[in-house]
Amino acid sequence: MTATTTAHSHPTAVTHEVTNQAPPLTGHDAAADPVLLEGVHREGASWHLDDLHRFGRYVGSAEAQTWADQANRHEPELRTHDRYGHRVDEVEFHPAYHALMDASVGAGLAGAAWADERSGAHVARAAGFMLATTLEAGHLCPVSMTYAVVPALRHSPELAKVYEPLLTSRVYEPGLRTPADKPGLLAGMGMTEKQGGSDVRANTTTATELSDGTWRLRGHKWFTSAPMNDLFLVLAQAPGGLSCFLVPRVLPDGSRNTFRVQRLKDKLGNRSNASSEPEFDDTVAWLVGTEGKGVRTIIEMVTMTRLDCVLGSAAGTRAALAQAAHHARYRSAFGTKLIDQPLMRNVLADLALESEAATTLALRLAGAADRAQRGDAGERAFLRLATAVGKYWVCKRQPAAVAEALECLGGNGYDEASGMPRLYREAPLNSIWEGSGNVSALDMLRALTREPDSLEAFRAEIEAATGADARFDAAWRELKGELVLTEDAPLRARRVAERAALVLQASLLVRHAPPAVADAFCASRLAGDRGLAFGTLPPGTDFAGVLERLPA
Repeated sequence: MTATTTAHSHPTAVTHEVTNQAPPLTGHDAAADPVLLEGVHREGASWHLDDLHRFGRYVGSAEAQTWADQANRHEPELRTHDRYGHRVDEVEFHPAYHALMDASVGAGLAGAAWADERSGAHVARAAGFMLATTLEAGHLCPVSMTYAVVPALRHSPELAKVYEPLLTSRVYEPGLRTPADKPGLLAGMGMTEKQGGSDVRANTTTATELSDGTWRLRGHKWFTSAPMNDLFLVLAQAPGGLSCFLVPRVLPDGSRNTFRVQRLKDKLGNRSNASSEPEFDDTVAWLVGTEGKGVRTIIEMVTMTRLDCVLGSAAGTRAALAQAAHHARYRSAFGTKLIDQPLMRNVLADLALESEAATTLALRLAGAADRAQRGDAGERAFLRLATAVGKYWVCKRQPAAVAEALECLGGNGYDEASGMPRLYREAPLNSIWEGSGNVSALDMLRALTREPDSLEAFRAEIEAATGADARFDAAWRELKGELVLTEDAPLRARRVAERAALVLQASLLVRHAPPAVADAFCASRLAGDRGLAFGTLPPGTDFAGVLERLPA
């Protein structure tokens, strides 16, 4: 008798047959996304599309997704001493982490855009960064900081001359060695301390100048990501006030600089990335910019990392939506595919609106950054205010959107194997990193108060869409009144930032998105024709038109 018919065995085909489950979302081109591709074209980087699709196929590959899972399951480990008792302060990573880093740096997602003279280079980099985020976000922290350090380092041309060619390299070489001897470098940042957090002027790390022009730092930083990077910009109190310093892990003579990693942070998400508490004790540093102007210097780096926070949150939202849509295309309930169930269509359409608005705004900011660094004063002014507004809202919305997308998968989404829990744990990060919600909202007020050109540029961007939708026009009239700052402005800052973000997103969608998307967004986000949860769009919404924009 066969194994399936003996008295001591049972048929296995019935109980182990798998039906009504979605296949893995692998083997596809993650760049085959109409919202992403249209934004790249619109913001001036069409020349990058072939490379973007090539990178998209890597992101969608089973191999890359395995690396993403392994890098988070096998977390970095701190090794403070070698076997003989020498202090080494090194962090060991799983090979999958290095594979991700090699691919992202090789794709130009670190500092390469600063060495690329083509118009749209920063947009091309932003699109790749978003794709890489949908794969695995943690490894992009050192990539982002390396991108962001270049404009800050240019405050000291002599240091930029030495290090910028290596920071803009597409070569990833892990390990601590003399910076000038490596084919490519990565950078980090150390601002916050235990007693201050975002209030960096409360920092107590001290800096003392020596006769040879170098400085010596002493202090303890509270959050310094990627301690195995080669260079760090650090804030410290000099005699002339809070100043910015360059701290290499390895000194030019090949000796180790004092950079004692006391511990790695045990974080909610971002598990593949090592965040640390380093201690400086007679640590060698070089002044960057002017003594006493450290915040002004390092804000150049912070501005670019805030842009990456918007890009990352837009991408994280889109990654969650892609998983939800993929599941709904294959899963059936009550005799119908989920994608065809009216209420699920409402949920997915609502999430799609949130995602398209975030992606479109993120790429608009990347375009402004590209044009600003090429000398466009109007785009620089727009970027100043719009980044604060976008950082507040897009990052704030990511956790709610990812949670709703996870729920679309039901219990499957709660299982680690789905990848959704990793997206969910990652979701709050960008709203905290580089300034939490309150910091971003108050930064908007600072821009309005101190840089009136930013409001004029913001006004011009929004008014490019006036006359096309009565709901949009009404929302803009209301917002103009809110932007007149009164004594209670700090109390209202979140409300104003939220409304400013929605009106800005609506302006972009009215001009650039299909009518179904723009109409549904204005109805639900500006006119308030929806509930408080996702999936509450009103009858009459063009669901088919919105759902046509779902990612693969």
